Amino acid sequence: MGSFSLMHWIVVLAIILILFGAGKLPRVMGDFAKGIKAFKAGMKEEEDEAEATAPPQVPPPAAAAGTATPAGTADRTHERV
Repeated sequence: MGSFSLMHWIVVLAIILILFGAGKLPRVMGDFAKGIKAFKAGMKEEEDEAEATAPPQVPPPAAAAGTATPAGTADRTHERV
């Protein structure tokens, strides 16, 4: 058993030509190529939409609320002048 030989492939091609005819084969292959292109375009659009809807990355705050600040850097907005 094993893989197909050259004679097997020739018989398969002959059967395909009989079923589809020599005139229909290029049209069928063209439709197949259009389907592949449409699939690739759809995949690319999906990737573009995923990139467009990704939330922007916000850097973490410098100091979390409720944590101690280093000496001399306390918020001085409430001091009297």
